[in-house]
Amino acid sequence: MNHSKIILEVAVFSVEAALAAIAAGANRIEFCENPSEGGTTPSYGSLKTLIGLTTIPVFPIIRPRGGDFLYTNTEYESIKADLDLVKELGYPGAVIGLLNADGSIDTKRTSELVALAAPMEITFHRAFDRCNDPFKGLEDIIKTGCKRILTSGQVPNVLDALPLVKELVIKAAGRIIILPGSGIRANNCSLILNETGTCEIHSSARKAINSNMTYNAPLMNENMISMGVDVTEIKNMLLNLAL
Repeated sequence: MNHSKIILEVAVFSVEAALAAIAAGANRIEFCENPSEGGTTPSYGSLKTLIGLTTIPVFPIIRPRGGDFLYTNTEYESIKADLDLVKELGYPGAVIGLLNADGSIDTKRTSELVALAAPMEITFHRAFDRCNDPFKGLEDIIKTGCKRILTSGQVPNVLDALPLVKELVIKAAGRIIILPGSGIRANNCSLILNETGTCEIHSSARKAINSNMTYNAPLMNENMISMGVDVTEIKNMLLNLAL
């Protein structure tokens, strides 16, 4: 099956990684920082820099901290301020995810954020994978006006939940895009598309980048490795999608 019209979204954790993914042919970027926390809102400097360097869609994640997706009123105000900022900078979309304490989708706040962001597109991220009912969650998110849901099928690796992702695609019935992610690489992207029937896929294509420092303080024990993208992996995914 020819998948040449499939959208490949790549999650990145720095401006340099974003530029590398874009140069490799990524169709859209999910822009984050702090990979050790699962991705948080990029800094103002990073946001301002990247928007001037690309014409392909870049969606920053709006997530004030790592951990769960149950936010205090203060954190919610921070989310709104960051969303206002990325809108003002000219980003075409953003990525959010909010839950209630009982594991249901926080529809009130999510709806408010979608309205605040308009006309930006909003993706509901993998907070969805921690909701208490994926099918009710699907309907709740559709009602908020989000454009897509990033999901691994409520397990760590999407390859272990393809039947659920397929069922979500069927139940979505074109009302929202189901975006599979987590564990997607060049050697399985075609399988995932064929099994689920989705039109977009998400991969981080992560690659550890060694420091270019010629001097490292011998008594310091920090890890100087940063998180980049595997350009070859991205290119191979795109090649497989074109077959």
